[in-house]
Amino acid sequence: MKLSSIFGLFTDLRFAIQVTTIPALKVIFREPSLLLHPRELSRLFMAKLWERFGYFVDTNCRPSKEALITPNAHGVVLDLGAGHGHTVNYLDHSRVSKYIALEPNALMHEHIRKTANTAGYTEVAGSFAILSCGAEDIPTIIRETGRHGVDTIVSVLTLCSVPDPALTIHNLVEEILRPGGNFLFYEHVRSPLKDVIWWQNFWTPIWSTFFDGCVLGRDTVKYISDAGQWSLKDAVGKADEDPENLFWHQAGKYVKAADEEPQSVLI
Repeated sequence: MKLSSIFGLFTDLRFAIQVTTIPALKVIFREPSLLLHPRELSRLFMAKLWERFGYFVDTNCRPSKEALITPNAHGVVLDLGAGHGHTVNYLDHSRVSKYIALEPNALMHEHIRKTANTAGYTEVAGSFAILSCGAEDIPTIIRETGRHGVDTIVSVLTLCSVPDPALTIHNLVEEILRPGGNFLFYEHVRSPLKDVIWWQNFWTPIWSTFFDGCVLGRDTVKYISDAGQWSLKDAVGKADEDPENLFWHQAGKYVKAADEEPQSVLI
């Protein structure tokens, strides 16, 4: 594996620390009790980082998101780890009746609300809601969606940080996604190359400390594939991506089998 790929992560980490340290310290100065809560500190760091880089991250993966989300999201949409709510900009308003943004980092909520309202989804009209829980909190999600669930689940660079991913994804598919519904994802995942996997595992403890639990080499596509019965499985890599990249991406559309349908694996 090339040294530039192995140590390129440090460039990203150093730059992230540089641009977020002063804004984060200003908040800590006002609320010194944050020093006693490492998870909240991590979320503060992530919120300040996303204020600077959220737009650029969204722009970088825009072609993949346009191809994945716009033609496939429909009905009631649950956006896992909504960040600043960029997903709502890829929704076809004529096909999506409600946008539910799930974001446990409350520091992101103001941005999500502004983005959703600009796109025409509002709480007053009942077409928009924010949930402050994590993806693993199925009872809270059900209280918003009802037992009928949602038609589409979208996950963009989120499943890398959910706790107990196999169980969390399984529960989302079984309890929240309606039969015939779409599970759409764009994630950085475990590399197919053994030497890259080793370095993904090596750097994860450092990376996850600063980036709210993000795991570099999580086997996310396998977890999704094993999460339920699917009538369609369709996953592709990012065009022209270096296979030695520590952040190796996959985008996919999985369709939950209807109760009367047998499973049909297409890829």
